[in-house]
Amino acid sequence: MLTRKTIGFLGSGNLAEALIKGLLSSGKVNASQITASDVASDRLAYMASTYEIKVSNSNAETVQNSGIVLLTIKPKDIEQALSSAALGMNGDKLIISAAAGATTRTIQGFLAASGVRRVVPVVRVMPNTPATVREGITAICAGAGAGTGDVALARAIFEAVGTAIVVDDERLMDVVTGLSGSGPAYVFLFMEALMEAGVDLGLGVEAARLLAVQTTLGSARLALESPLGLGELRRMVASPGGTTIEGLKALEAGGFKETLVKAVEAATRRATEIAGGG
Repeated sequence: MLTRKTIGFLGSGNLAEALIKGLLSSGKVNASQITASDVASDRLAYMASTYEIKVSNSNAETVQNSGIVLLTIKPKDIEQALSSAALGMNGDKLIISAAAGATTRTIQGFLAASGVRRVVPVVRVMPNTPATVREGITAICAGAGAGTGDVALARAIFEAVGTAIVVDDERLMDVVTGLSGSGPAYVFLFMEALMEAGVDLGLGVEAARLLAVQTTLGSARLALESPLGLGELRRMVASPGGTTIEGLKALEAGGFKETLVKAVEAATRRATEIAGGG
């Protein structure tokens, strides 16, 4: 699907690098199909030497030479990036935006304000940081002008760095942001707490860290591969009268589950505020 596509990255930070590395490793594209632009010339030099891709300090040139344009930049930089790229928006293009909180309507508005008179299809995506180790989860949503083929192209790109799902209602992308976009931070905090508990109770730091991280990894793998629901898996570990039951009681007393729900809700609200310009 991607073998004859040219792909341009506006922004060559960590996410762009993860995607480029994943795409090249997957064999779906080769280096000659990829161009990246950035304001930092040293970053471009690194990307060119490390991945042998084409680089440019011109967003317009990158867009001109690309059929698929990925916005791998901060939301605050989108307007300027699209304005500088507008001259290259001739011919058939697909924009895939990974800028958190920026709606497809906002992107279409910036394009129109920059002089682009036709509707450029936009697909919005929300990946998360495990994409840097090809274990990400990305939600994909079609915006104005984007069809099933455009969504399929976005999916092919992001499946190079993990798993992808399609979300039909763009308003739910804020929920995705609060859950899986911010979720790795919640998981890291959970692992950090497990590690600190182990250290407080006498384990060495490295042993406690490995136990916490591997326990989390193994539990996630079990949840992915097991036909059982999450509640069933939890009950399977918690034998009546055993140690796990006592630990779960302490978590329940501290409002662990309710606190996590509130964390997702708070992050979702902030994503909605960002989308609204707040």
